Amino acid sequence: MYKVLEVKTRADLMSFIKFPDRLYRDCPQYVPALHSDQVHSLTKAASLEYCKRRMWLVRDENGRVAGRICAMINPRYNERYGTARVRFGWFDCIEDFEVARLLVETAESWAAGEGMTEIHGPLYYNTLGKQGMLVEGFGNVPPFNCLYNFPYYNDFMTRLGFVKECDWVQYKIVADHGVPEKARRVAKIVEERYNLHFGSLDKLKKDKALVRKFFHVYSDSFSSTVYNFIPFTDAEIEEEASVSMRFVSDKASCLLLDENDEIVAFGISFPSISKALQKAKGRLFPFGWIHLLKALNDYETTDLMVNGAVPEWQNRGVSAVYYKEMADKAIKIGNRWAITNPQIESNSAVNIWNSYEREPFMRRRCYIKKIGE
Repeated sequence: MYKVLEVKTRADLMSFIKFPDRLYRDCPQYVPALHSDQVHSLTKAASLEYCKRRMWLVRDENGRVAGRICAMINPRYNERYGTARVRFGWFDCIEDFEVARLLVETAESWAAGEGMTEIHGPLYYNTLGKQGMLVEGFGNVPPFNCLYNFPYYNDFMTRLGFVKECDWVQYKIVADHGVPEKARRVAKIVEERYNLHFGSLDKLKKDKALVRKFFHVYSDSFSSTVYNFIPFTDAEIEEEASVSMRFVSDKASCLLLDENDEIVAFGISFPSISKALQKAKGRLFPFGWIHLLKALNDYETTDLMVNGAVPEWQNRGVSAVYYKEMADKAIKIGNRWAITNPQIESNSAVNIWNSYEREPFMRRRCYIKKIGE
């Protein structure tokens, strides 16, 4: 009934990329990725300089795509954590367990031949990409950098022997209520104690050397606090900077510096572009770019991308300073709602949202199993 085929040609690749457009055609929550971005991620991503990856499609008797999967081996991850794991991502399938079984078993078979003993996902090559299968919040539209999937995916994972490795949680917070007066006083004390001040991201992103420095600081900031984190290579930093810095603006983000103008902490937020991507339907042209341009100037809803402090400044209260600044900016630009980036549920940093009016938005899961079980 079904046939598994490895993705080898350009036509196969485009079938792989476009399959979710058909699968989720009638799903109002699904946010399509730009096809051009997907081509780059699957064929030219900087991580492919050291990662191995294979892709497969499952087709039915009529040749129609019924499922897809990408298997990735990141040797830097396995060396860092002492594991022999293969990652799976770009996993999508129709509501037929047989399709899911064929996809996962094909990925497992290849990985076993490469010496891997465990499989986990959905993940990207590194921690910069989309990861985590949605388990709660199916009625919500995700941020552009997060996965969406049908509920039955999780049933298939359980039937295939996967168990929970970790969960990430996201909240929808009220962004225009400012911070409590007590938090404002704490921020002022910390700012004065350490002689801190705010720099300009608009100026920073015009200087390639400073942008590279920022991303090195960003990498260092999360190397010991983010679950499954893999420090970025120089090529990955260059790639991420070329993409993400275009969206960064002082309007919704901030950069905290010390008296020597060295980076202390940062808060990066983007206007939500999810609805614009839905209208674009995977294509920038002829009209997709217009929807995106409009969205980038609408701050009613923002996606909180990353917030953090460099290692030597962590646990010194600087979070109060940049959270206050972000809250003040939200009021100024008319930002009503903010969607937090996925954070591991066991990370104490999640507790910062307890100070805000909030509601659960999404929960996503990384599954894991031993290969062959």
